[in-house]
Amino acid sequence: MAAMQPIKVLLQTTIQATENDWSIARFGRLARLLREQRAPGGAPVFEVTARDRSVAGTPDPVLSRLDAGNFDELWLFAVDVGDGLTSEDCQGISRFLESGRGLMVTRDHMDLGSSVCGLAGIGKAHHFHTKNVDPDPTHQTIDDRATTYISWPNYHSGANGDYQQIRICGSTHPVLVETQSPTGAIRYLPSHPHEGSVSAPAGDSARVIATGISKTTAREFPLAVAFEATASHGRAIAQSTFHHFADYNWDTSSGAPTFVDEPPGSAMRTEPQALRDTHRYAINVALWLAHA
Repeated sequence: MAAMQPIKVLLQTTIQATENDWSIARFGRLARLLREQRAPGGAPVFEVTARDRSVAGTPDPVLSRLDAGNFDELWLFAVDVGDGLTSEDCQGISRFLESGRGLMVTRDHMDLGSSVCGLAGIGKAHHFHTKNVDPDPTHQTIDDRATTYISWPNYHSGANGDYQQIRICGSTHPVLVETQSPTGAIRYLPSHPHEGSVSAPAGDSARVIATGISKTTAREFPLAVAFEATASHGRAIAQSTFHHFADYNWDTSSGAPTFVDEPPGSAMRTEPQALRDTHRYAINVALWLAHA
């Protein structure tokens, strides 16, 4: 019997390689985690490509033709200020999803990553300060009150370097299953002082699968939205912040760009289960997106 081929994963940011920013080098622990996974026979489960976008403002040679490539899934870290994807990039990614392949899209506070609004389907799941604004006026308010130069959406789930306890919504989604947990589900994810806003678009096989709680206002807010596969698109995840996957949020000793000025926490280093849950979540997402 022929050995199973590894799942081809593309980890991709929406900015050019920039040392003092959230470029793909700052997601190296995620890339390493996936590369280390082995099937029972010892073969690698994932083949990981990690890259930043090409020249800003021009169609990216990979993203704009993603549907013509051989990747099984794309993890898109929208770390731009609103101009990270061209229309050609959005079309290539949308065709990729429509071909039945997997997509995880994540962003951050306010308008950070708002170029994802141009993506078919999953773009509607992401709300920003000036693009695809959450229609609920009660959500159009500042949540994180410490970092005063950042406006809504900016849900405060805790300090970078700490973890948050999540709430499972409805039946436990496969990406949240953790057989080693006493609850049978993932309980913790990294926290962040100002997470973005996601919701489940009506009529698109999507639902909120996990929520967090603001440490400043006690408001509950969605952390992840799962899109089940349909005849018109593959599986997808909309995540409230890329900080759930960043090296700095897994271990603050990894360092962060110099513009990050909030005091960090250390609970991710002192509570081993928090990092185990975070790793399990990332692996689960990668397997689920590929129907594995």
